[in-house]
Amino acid sequence: MTVLTTYRNTPTKTIDVGGTTFAYRQLGPDTGTPVIFLNHLSAVLDNWDPRVVDGIAARHRVITFDNRGIGASQGKAPRSVAEMAQDALAFIRALGHDRVDLLGFSLGGFIAQVIAAEEPRLVRKLILAGTGPAGGVGIDKVTSVTLLDILKATLTFKDPKEYLFFTRTANGKTAARQFVNRLKERTENRDKSISVTAFRNQLKAIHDWGRQHPADLTAIRQSVLVANGDHDRMVPSSNSADLARRLPDARLKLYPDAGHGGIFQYHEEFVGEALNFLNG
Repeated sequence: MTVLTTYRNTPTKTIDVGGTTFAYRQLGPDTGTPVIFLNHLSAVLDNWDPRVVDGIAARHRVITFDNRGIGASQGKAPRSVAEMAQDALAFIRALGHDRVDLLGFSLGGFIAQVIAAEEPRLVRKLILAGTGPAGGVGIDKVTSVTLLDILKATLTFKDPKEYLFFTRTANGKTAARQFVNRLKERTENRDKSISVTAFRNQLKAIHDWGRQHPADLTAIRQSVLVANGDHDRMVPSSNSADLARRLPDARLKLYPDAGHGGIFQYHEEFVGEALNFLNG
């Protein structure tokens, strides 16, 4: 009998990437194109919603990892999205993959765009969630929004993601609590938290991305699924619509009464959409 591993108990592995140790987890079938998950601001391996990972891993090999200087990965965290993309590319190549799908959430979506534009033969399909293009509206305000909500969360004894990722409606608050509880399901061999220095470096990279000159997104010829909540405060939802308009082959999904973490609030629907997209 085949025992299906869940993200909750997937072992953490390490690999040498140009002399630096990167931490990662992988699960799901060995066949087909692997899906590389690219993480958000301040996130480590344990910040992926296990329902999203397990849902996609039911049909595809899923690989999550800590980029350079994040969590259990060694080195110094880069201060630009371009450098983060180069490190992610080096990690993918170190694993021996020459064809991958990318699922980039928030900051990870910025990184995914750079990889797809620079290495078109490597990337088959893209899922860009809770993210936006270089120079996108309000992206340079992420630092102030984040720090304010971290303060608010500290004063109310909550996880900052409850404010940053979800609406403050009754539905949003319930979804936020459920999401935070899911992140606690893994109780053994959890990842290290991000360091203050790495967090600052990521904030600088995001700020600079928001101030960048808009990129020519017609260079990204891959099929793209763009997903977000319709009330994203961190990376305003208008950026998702902007991405979908400017990418040559994109479809847009906005979830109602949902914020930055719309794909986690609507994880069942999102997993279905993602699987249909990846298999289509």
